[in-house]
Amino acid sequence: MGGVPGAAATGVPDGALGGIVSRTLTAARHGPVGVVLRVAAMAMAAVGASWIHRVNDPGVLCPLRAFTGIPCPLCGGTTVFIEFGSGRPAQAVLANPVALTGALGVALAPLGLGGRWWALQPKTRAWLLGSALVGSELWQLVRLGLLRV
Repeated sequence: MGGVPGAAATGVPDGALGGIVSRTLTAARHGPVGVVLRVAAMAMAAVGASWIHRVNDPGVLCPLRAFTGIPCPLCGGTTVFIEFGSGRPAQAVLANPVALTGALGVALAPLGLGGRWWALQPKTRAWLLGSALVGSELWQLVRLGLLRV
């Protein structure tokens, strides 16, 4: 069988296309090229989401908020990308700073941030994630007018 070694194990097709896909996936996991590839993918998703939103507003996407009126900690995550894709970074930050921070963490992970995260003790990671989700929920409650400060 020709193609890229290990391609069958990873689900990458054989041949020239398989080689390109394999090299791209490897680059996306390591170094500055990985950051560029991840940011480019996020930028394309943001522009696509803003275009879809402009053409046909789907309304509230969060099932919890749609049924109860109470936002979840991740509410505003889609809005972050819609606002960035529309060229409004300030509104993106205000929609959900935690989702934005998470997206930045994923984008910068190939530079070593991912390794630093996994090097933390599981209790520390759980505490940080729990604190971020509680802070995000409070932010959403204030942002949507359900909690007055």
